[in-house]
Parts: sequence; C-alpha cells; structure tokens
Amino acid sequence: MTELLPILNNLAWPVAIAIAWIAGEFGQRYTNLPRISFYGLVGFALGAPQLGVLPVPDAGAIPMLADVAFGLILFELGYRINLRWLRNNPWIGVSGLVESIATFIAVYFIAVAFGTPQLTSLMLASLSMATSPATVVRVINEQRSSGQVTERVLHLSAQNCVLAVFAFNAVIGFWIFRTFEDLGDALWNSLVLLAVSALTGAVFGLVVPALLRAIGNPRHDATVAFAIAVILLVAISYAGGLSPVVASLAFGLVARHRRVAFSQAQRNFGALGELLTILLFVFAASTLDWEKVAAGIWLAIAVVIARLLTKTAGVTAFAHLSGVSWRKGFLAGVALAPLSVFVILLLEHARLAGVVVVEELRSVAAVTMLLEIFGPIIIQRALIWARETPDARPEIRSENHHAA
Repeated sequence: MTELLPILNNLAWPVAIAIAWIAGEFGQRYTNLPRISFYGLVGFALGAPQLGVLPVPDAGAIPMLADVAFGLILFELGYRINLRWLRNNPWIGVSGLVESIATFIAVYFIAVAFGTPQLTSLMLASLSMATSPATVVRVINEQRSSGQVTERVLHLSAQNCVLAVFAFNAVIGFWIFRTFEDLGDALWNSLVLLAVSALTGAVFGLVVPALLRAIGNPRHDATVAFAIAVILLVAISYAGGLSPVVASLAFGLVARHRRVAFSQAQRNFGALGELLTILLFVFAASTLDWEKVAAGIWLAIAVVIARLLTKTAGVTAFAHLSGVSWRKGFLAGVALAPLSVFVILLLEHARLAGVVVVEELRSVAAVTMLLEIFGPIIIQRALIWARETPDARPEIRSENHHAA
C-alpha cells in the first residue's frame, strides 16, 4: 500500500486535468456556460482541503506551470493593448484609474467595517482593484467576441492588473518595513521590483522580435518563439523574485509595437495554451479551503457587490466622453467583475515569499471562489448583451430585418 501512494500522488494532477477538461466540454455543451467555470469547480472539489485528491500546492513544478500559463495569457493581453488608441482616447485610461481607486476605497472601508485589521484591509483593497486577465482573455477568445466593449474590457483589465500589483507590492513593502524595519527590502518589494520586472519584459519584447526578423520568417515562427520566450521570462521572474505579471504584460506590449505578426489562429497559443489554461484554473481553485470560504462569505459578498458597483459606475460615468453609449459603458464595467486567478497567484507568491499575513485574508478565499464560478458567466453575458459575439450578431440582423 505504501508503495502505491507515490504512484497515486504522481497521477493526481494528470487525472484532475483530465476530469476538468471533460467537465468543461460537457458542461459547456449542455449549459452554454464558459468552460473555465467548470475547471474551477473541479479544482476546488479535488483540492487538498476538500476531497484531498490533489496535494497541497507548494513551490515546485505545478505552481511554476501555473505561472507559465498565466504568463502566456498576460503576454497575449499585453500584445492586444493598443497604446495609440489610449493616447487618442485618454478617457478610457481615466475611467480605469477612477474605477480602480473607487474600488480600493470602497473595499478598504467595507473590510474595516467588518473588523478586519488595517493592514489586511489594505491588502484586500489592493487585490480587489484587479480584474482577472486569465478569465477575460479566455472568455473573449472562447466567445470570439469583438467590438468596443471587448476592446475596453481588455485594455481596462490590463490597467487594473498593473495598478493592483503596484498597490499590493506597496502594501507588502509597508508590512516588511513595519515588521522588520528594513527600508531597503521594503523598497525592493514595492517599487524597484516592479521597475525591474517591467524592464526585463521590455528587453524580451525588443530581443525576440529582432531574433524573429533575423530568422526571416516571423509569421510562421512567431507563436513558438513567443511561447518559449514567455516560459523563459517566467522562469527568470520566478528565480529572481520579480513579478511575472508585470514582466509578461510588458513583454507583450513591447512586442506588439515591434510589429511582428501574431495571427488570430494562434490565440491561446494553440494546444499548449489550452492545456496550461486548464491546469491554471484547476490549480488556482485547488488552493482554496472550504472552511475559509465559509468563514469569509459575508465579507466576500459585500466585496463582490462593492467591486461590481464601483467598476460599473466608474466606466459608465466616462462612457460618452470616451466615445460609446451609456449601455456599452455599463456592460464594459460589468465585464470587469472576474477576479479569481489573479488574486490567488498573487497570494501564493506572497505566501511563498514568507508574507504570513496573507493567511488572514479568509475573505479573499471566499471572493475568489464566488468569482471563480460566476465571473466567467458575468463577462460572457455582458459580451452577449453587447452583441459582440457571433451568436448575438444574427439577432441584430434579425431585428433590423423586422424593423425594415
């Protein structure tokens, strides 16, 4: 029996990924809901605190692969950011800044009202600013959506991620300084770390396109080259204590503006991206503990509602100034609801770095579990209501035909 245990442990992750894939395919077929909602449910159910099929995640291959999967998604998100559009229409950036700050303030005061310690409240508020790029990119690609709402959600989620990482690292730096009175370490974990991460990603964004041009066939080789580069970048970030979030976003952003083709057929990085996405969502949900979820459920519900209201109000308020209708501004704000994977990975990085205060964030576990399931559904419905998915567009033609 004891000889069988190592074999079962080695099979745990492959079996979990297979179950999640099957659940996602059948779940999407019979309910038309996003596959990633089912990936999250399977990961949560099979996690160590629940059924115990999956071992407790620790520093090793699985967290590293999850970071690679997240890096691929962040690269794709960064690659789709159009800085020229943001320069020509600065109100989009303004709306993102306003809704992020409003979310931070609202969540902080809600957490304090629930009796959460100040430092934990600041961490929760900074994490709540984010929108999960993994959920956003995956659902948009799965729905094959395009249009004003889609593009705004992509750009705002990227901005939210950067702001959230900056605020979260600033709070971590404050915690380190207050706990150890080490100003150098505090500055490194707040400002310098992010700057070095962005610089590292930018260097990759310059070098890889130059290498592709030297090869002489960038359209054919771009996907594999970018995937290998993201894996290397995440490994460097992991080893050097940098932020793979900021590095991968910077890589995609700079690579886009080096004008190397990355065709639509290669979204999600093909089969590799699909496989790693399943692993990412299963891993993220498997880190959650149902007891912590239950303990923080009421604060979680308050945070979810606050995020939805502040983000929707912030984007809607600037809708006309940024060139869209109130309705599309409202739907873009609603689509910023997903939070889960981004928060879980940041907390895992903080925990592995020895920031024990993250264990106090029980409410975050509940927030992530709620949005692991409902976040993808919310963004899916927002894109359909915005009539930016292929299934919704025939409705427009039908309505126009009847009107005529």
